[in-house]
Amino acid sequence: MAFTVLTLLLMTFTLAPLFRSEIWWIRDWDFPRLQLFIATIVLVVAELIVWDLSATRNLIIILLGVSGALYLGWWILPYTWLYKKEVEDSLDINPKNRIRIMVANVLITNKNVDKLLTLIHENDPDIMVTLETNIWWQKKLDVLEDVYPFTIKCPLENTYGMHVYSRYVLLDPKISFLIEDDVPSMSAKAVLPSGEKVLIYFLHPSPPSPTENETSIERDAELLLIAKEVKELEEPVIVTGDMNDVAWSYTTRLFRKISKMLDPRVGRGMFSTYHAEYPIIRWPLDHLFHSRHFTVVQVKRLPYFYSDHFPFLIELELIKGIEKVQDGLKASHEDEQVAEEKINKPNE
Repeated sequence: MAFTVLTLLLMTFTLAPLFRSEIWWIRDWDFPRLQLFIATIVLVVAELIVWDLSATRNLIIILLGVSGALYLGWWILPYTWLYKKEVEDSLDINPKNRIRIMVANVLITNKNVDKLLTLIHENDPDIMVTLETNIWWQKKLDVLEDVYPFTIKCPLENTYGMHVYSRYVLLDPKISFLIEDDVPSMSAKAVLPSGEKVLIYFLHPSPPSPTENETSIERDAELLLIAKEVKELEEPVIVTGDMNDVAWSYTTRLFRKISKMLDPRVGRGMFSTYHAEYPIIRWPLDHLFHSRHFTVVQVKRLPYFYSDHFPFLIELELIKGIEKVQDGLKASHEDEQVAEEKINKPNE
């Protein structure tokens, strides 16, 4: 009886995200698909060992568990090395066309700035993005300006502060409040050593949770608003930050469909960045998506620095003509309609 109840519970949690409700306790079941997959596999194996397999009821429950595991596996398989890479490996054609970006949600209460500065020094990003940074963090990080003289700063005490430090020139830097008055996003054009320009968006939308927003409306709208903005652009584009959504969620996939952006994680691994202290609840929340103009030099999850997030590093190479042979997810007419509805919901 206990196995039956556990199987039904796991199936309920597995299928909950199919409901398009934006309420937080539905949307949050997008996150632990790997954990649900492992739990379901373990449960099915236990049932095969313990149960009488001649009983029809037992076979039905086992089949239900297997179906759930296959469904969950379909979502997470692309974020393993078993899947075909969505973005080609670097062709190492022109080092001056490379851009290395490091993203770190610092956790506003974390005071271990020296550890982060050490990681920055060791990994030498061209652009450093920090999230949850307030005035205290800004004062500590401003030592970076000797190496990273081009900056965008928005210190806040509400956990949505954001800073960008760049060794590359940043043209037309902007700070915007797209959906919520106290949740910023940033954008700028980075000039590579070759002279090529890359439009970059830096995001940290608020999550659906009982302590933040009771629904995912604000998060979804911000992601899809950016997706709509970049979808017709022909220039190289990068969107990065703590999206407060997992790589395999419906909303993130919708973002990729609408924006036509690629995910360098696909075929390479999950690189789960949250929670840094509790492996049992760990999933990929920090992301970098990019247009079809790039290949991947490296993707790394960096070591723990006492935040609840691991830092995330991606190095890309801009390759002329590669956009003609790389492709991502396709948006249907229904996808376009759903995206438009989600963008408009905060104004309703």
